Amino acid sequence: MVDPTISAETGTESAKNHFAKAVEEAKAGAQALADEYKDKLNQAKGEWTNEAKVRSGEAKDKANTFAADARTRAGEYAVEGKAKASQAIVGVSKLIDDNATLIDEKVGVKYGDYARSASKSLSETAARIDEKSLEELGDDAREFVRNSPGVAVGIAVGVGYVLARIFKGK
Repeated sequence: MVDPTISAETGTESAKNHFAKAVEEAKAGAQALADEYKDKLNQAKGEWTNEAKVRSGEAKDKANTFAADARTRAGEYAVEGKAKASQAIVGVSKLIDDNATLIDEKVGVKYGDYARSASKSLSETAARIDEKSLEELGDDAREFVRNSPGVAVGIAVGVGYVLARIFKGK
């Protein structure tokens, strides 16, 4: 007859071995599954990174195009503004010149000559504005501000006040 203690020990050992193998197989299966998902995640990350780079490049190109268009339009508006400013100065010069004889009659020839001198100076200024490029005008303005900062601030305040009054009324 077979000893029951030997048989029970062998059965327990056998069960432990089967359980240990099952646990090892489960661990190996879990590791394989984790590795598979890691690979898929890395692949997805690569695709997302490439997509992000493509979209970033497209956005950058659009921004550069927009900036170039804005620079072009700003240049066109500046040239237009320069021409209108020159025309306005010529208009004021003509207005003063047209009224110089009236000033002669009402106030005196001396003041009429001042008006004609101012008119001539305004005409010359308008001609210089027409002749110079925007870059040259910008350089002249920077030099003026460096040489006369107080006058420049005063002019800026005066222009600001006039503009505020104009737009406040609207």
